[in-house]
Amino acid sequence: MDAEQDLVFKALADPTRRFLLDLLFQEDGRSLGALCTQVPELTRFGVMKHLEVLEQAALISTHKVGREKLHYLNPVPIQQVYDRWVSKFAQPWTATLLHLKNTLEETPMIEKPAHVFQVFIRTSPEELWQALTDGSLTPLYYFGTRIESAWQANAPYRYSLPDGSTLLEGIVLESSPPHRLVTTFRPIWMGEPAAQDVSRVTYEIEPEGPLCKLTVTHAEMALEAAAQAGIAEG
Repeated sequence: MDAEQDLVFKALADPTRRFLLDLLFQEDGRSLGALCTQVPELTRFGVMKHLEVLEQAALISTHKVGREKLHYLNPVPIQQVYDRWVSKFAQPWTATLLHLKNTLEETPMIEKPAHVFQVFIRTSPEELWQALTDGSLTPLYYFGTRIESAWQANAPYRYSLPDGSTLLEGIVLESSPPHRLVTTFRPIWMGEPAAQDVSRVTYEIEPEGPLCKLTVTHAEMALEAAAQAGIAEG
């Protein structure tokens, strides 16, 4: 058993061989020629030598179809290594920890926003908050629309056009006047299906001497690039 596992560890020690196993994991039953196209830095002979080491360690198996030899991933030796050092008592814990690792790495904790804008305005935080939330002021700068909301958590809001139609709408997620406002963002004016794409907008107001820094962050946006550009321009 130790001699067999020595071959497994030797085979897995090389990054190129691990990459070849990854390729077979993604798509099993590849020919030598197909694998060579994925590692162009190696000669055909070099790839073949790596495959021979993997085959000696029983990490791959082969099957001939006509004159062509196809390569298949064989996970049994890896399972045997796993079984040797992971007891039935540790198995649930290791599986849970790996699931946690994969979940966190596949879904980053810190999301990359689609847009972040900043502007310095000579005003007070209270006046700036009012400008963002007062329906009598928004027509002056937001496409002539009037905003309506109770500005409490879970309250709806909408920007209405002069004809009464809705430009955009959403829900207030967080309201901490006069410094922070977080809302969802549903672009009604774009029509379907874009209007079903709900993203998140955060307004942050920070006083800096006689000025206020307003930071607007638009995140969780799944719209296509052209639509995102239109929102950024707005």
